Amino acid sequence: MNHGEKSTPDARATPPPAGGKDVRPSPGKIDFVGQLGFRDRLLRQLRAFFHDRGFLEVQPPCLARDCVIDAYLDPISVDSDELGIPTAKLPSLPNDNPNGNSDAASPRYYLQTSAESAMKRLLVRGAPSIFSISPVFRRGESGPRHNVEFTMLEWYELDGDADSAIRLLGDLAVAVFNTDTYETISYQDAFARELAIDPIDAPISQLQRLVRDIDADLAISIGDDRDSLLDVLLSHHIERNLGKSVPTILNRYPITQAALARPCEDDERFAHRFELFYHGVELANGYDELRDWRELVRRYESNNEVRRQRGDQAYPVQTTLVAAMKEGLPRCSGVAVGVDRIQMLQTGAKSIDEVIPLPITIA
Repeated sequence: MNHGEKSTPDARATPPPAGGKDVRPSPGKIDFVGQLGFRDRLLRQLRAFFHDRGFLEVQPPCLARDCVIDAYLDPISVDSDELGIPTAKLPSLPNDNPNGNSDAASPRYYLQTSAESAMKRLLVRGAPSIFSISPVFRRGESGPRHNVEFTMLEWYELDGDADSAIRLLGDLAVAVFNTDTYETISYQDAFARELAIDPIDAPISQLQRLVRDIDADLAISIGDDRDSLLDVLLSHHIERNLGKSVPTILNRYPITQAALARPCEDDERFAHRFELFYHGVELANGYDELRDWRELVRRYESNNEVRRQRGDQAYPVQTTLVAAMKEGLPRCSGVAVGVDRIQMLQTGAKSIDEVIPLPITIA
């Protein structure tokens, strides 16, 4: 879920990667060559971390026939004619054009918002635990921490679950930020600690009142959408206090914000979804992965409905990922990490433009 722009962290106390040169720039000065060297060391460190744990590196396609349907993320599409591919040679999607919102005669390709679909399809075909470091694309993403194209580290641990994924993510955070440890806190406990409310049971009127204190017009536009109200409160009151001293993993999100995570077995009001924060910056999103293709379709349809209500384009739900999951997605956990944001925190950069060598404004 897109939480919007967040405050710039105070990264002055954040050390560089182990063995790396501290290239944090002086105010008003960007050490361009230093940042290039820093990125090189970071990428090598990330690859070594996963190779040491037996993961294989894969190269998922940036351009594909369909996309993961998110209520708040917009892919960039390209007509197949622009690719010079004869329509007759294009493979058919399962149940192509089931709801009248796919044009089989003029199919489109999508720059991927993450490598998730492709990597899960590789797991279905028999791949072991895998990781990728690849460019991903999101339409309209622009700001101090956003660029239309950015670098994503994504991994899938075969036979992994929420506990193993959180341990792996925590160990990675300790390695790249050179801290002694990491901590975890549940979504419910974070709201109790910062706002003294239960995000699951708090009356809508109470959530609206808290959001009105932040932005009255925003509260009116959101109305009684509990998840949107919680999202504002999370961004404004909670995230900035996460990871102040050590990397912090926020886990057990409400089931209504599960994305592609499985429900928690002990309490199905919550899902095995978790996020990593450091100095108030969201860095990673992970799941104990959903394996039920019927539930995936239901969530896709729900996301499409949210998109329609906002006046945004809906996408076909019968995707190549759905088809692969029908064959059987093995038990796995998955995590996606923003590499550029890690580098921002490590170097004290105030804008993502400082760490991406050629951002969209000059690409």
